[in-house]
Amino acid sequence: MSGPLYDLLPPPADTDPSSDDLLGRFLDYVADRGLALYPAQEEAILALFEDKNVILNTPTGSGKTLVASALHFASLARGRRSVYTSPIKALVNEKWMALCRELGPENVGLSTGDATVNRDAPVLCCTAEVLANIALREGEDAAVDDVVMDEFHWYADRDRGVAWQVPLLALPQARFLLMSATLGDVTPFEEALSRLNGRPTATVKSVSRPVPLEYAYSQIPLAQTLEKLVSEGKAPVYVVHFTQRDAADSAQDFTSLNLCTRDEKNAVAEAIQGFRFTSPHGPDVRKWLKQGIGVHHAGMLPKYRVLVEQLAQRGLLKVICGTDTLGVGINVPIRTVLFTRLCKFDGQKTAVLSARDFHQIAGRAGRKGFDDLGFVVAQAPEHVIENLKLDEKARDGRKVVPERLVSRFEVSHGMLLNVLSRRGDGCRAMQRLVRDSHESDRAKKTHFRRAWQLFRALLLRGIVEITPRTEEGSRLRVNVSLQEDFSMDQALSLYLLETIPLLEPDSEAHALGVLTLVESILEDPDLILRRQLDKLKDRKVAEMKAEGLDYDQRMAELEKLEHPKPLRDFVYATFNAFADRHPWVGEENIRPKSIAREMFEGFRSFADYVQEYDLERAEGLLLRHLNSAYKVLTQTVPDTVKTDAIREMELY
Repeated sequence: MSGPLYDLLPPPADTDPSSDDLLGRFLDYVADRGLALYPAQEEAILALFEDKNVILNTPTGSGKTLVASALHFASLARGRRSVYTSPIKALVNEKWMALCRELGPENVGLSTGDATVNRDAPVLCCTAEVLANIALREGEDAAVDDVVMDEFHWYADRDRGVAWQVPLLALPQARFLLMSATLGDVTPFEEALSRLNGRPTATVKSVSRPVPLEYAYSQIPLAQTLEKLVSEGKAPVYVVHFTQRDAADSAQDFTSLNLCTRDEKNAVAEAIQGFRFTSPHGPDVRKWLKQGIGVHHAGMLPKYRVLVEQLAQRGLLKVICGTDTLGVGINVPIRTVLFTRLCKFDGQKTAVLSARDFHQIAGRAGRKGFDDLGFVVAQAPEHVIENLKLDEKARDGRKVVPERLVSRFEVSHGMLLNVLSRRGDGCRAMQRLVRDSHESDRAKKTHFRRAWQLFRALLLRGIVEITPRTEEGSRLRVNVSLQEDFSMDQALSLYLLETIPLLEPDSEAHALGVLTLVESILEDPDLILRRQLDKLKDRKVAEMKAEGLDYDQRMAELEKLEHPKPLRDFVYATFNAFADRHPWVGEENIRPKSIAREMFEGFRSFADYVQEYDLERAEGLLLRHLNSAYKVLTQTVPDTVKTDAIREMELY
């Protein structure tokens, strides 16, 4: 077994190693590990050592990670700084740990928004949003020389795609490696990259999988399908659901199946011995694991997701019930992917899976080095009328060309603040960013108009200031009285800043009012709000029955109830006035609620709140909301308005 890649770095005295020397060292590393490069890997690695941009469009399991390692190695050897990005924090953490092993922990940093370790290291692993903020804030002055953008098909994501586009607009000093199994036509990206940094761009495509896939369509009940797959030796099976509740419900249903032998169950029990299943959802997770069944989705606490991944990597789980998060490159070995259905709700409508989503998820089947064949099974839906359509999708989905990636560029307060914080002329930098975006001319006009509206609002509010022109030409700066980590990542952050001064600062309820405004600009965690409303209705029904109201009266009263909304009238009135003053608000809306406030007022712990509202299967949802509220409270609410009560709230 070879040593780490770090051992093959040139000696420090060799400050300018040749590409041939570095390539030879990396190929020695590959050979020492007993690996043989696939043609696509070889072509991509050679292009990287020729200082080209590379777009790597090859199937899941075809060794894209090794190509990325080649870039990090070459960059580190030449004293350059490389950055690895991916869409989800779990994958960033996994990559960080792997690179620490290969390149040395002192050389590798981590930044995900939740955790930061050795951020200034020569190799940085971060989420796409972190890199986008660096690009916006520092532009061509950013210490970024080489960029690996994993799962690049997220460029087309409706909500987050802009983070994948920004580095391609604002980092002309960087060389790029874009990687995905599903990209479609990449011609626009070839042209954009070469135009950005002046380097040639090589596209490496392959449809050849190291582990071929076999497709099937099952028209028997889901439980029977699963039993059949396990009995045929096709486990581990990843059972794909598109809601977290469905994944948990299936795991519970599967406990009635005999999926593991006694020895296999004992092995799992031994592996989880000593693990603390302390949250309200913990006992369910432990029960499922003891049956060889894991559950994996974003609603779970991170420690449970990591445990499932670790057990799966050790081959101790027969089944993983999850959402499509495992289609985003998490390193969990899977032999069979079983789709419970081939349609999903995309935030606006329920539709048949796109070719890209199907490829990404199905591509997790088949483990290189373990399997000669991977299996993809589509479960028949209940509606017979859809059977033929879904059957064709399961059999022929592999032949469908992925849809072209669509730009999701969008101007926000956070983007403006980052760009205006640059050294030099931030206004011109913002103009270039919009002008060079991958949008149509018509859309660019809309973005320019929105940028101007947002800029005026920031200027009027005093968040940015006009200063005398400097030698660098800058006439703008972010208000120096704001905290160092000040941010406006929420779309309605400006509403928060304008409305806080309208609260009575001497009132005992001032801090709670600030927290209410903070929660009002966050997205609604619908499940939690529904549980709050259910509790209110239960109490109200009991009261009305005691008062002797008849059924129709009770129903009429229940229709009037809504989840708790402190300062409801104040929030709506101030927001309407705010929207009248700021036409950029558009379809954005305010969402008053009381989750963090309710916890604080009632001195409830996380576990107390989970139990009170039966959120055992949505602990992750609650955790994300509290984390978002904390970030806004600490980074967007100005330090100048924070009272002792607000600082106590932050500590809570």
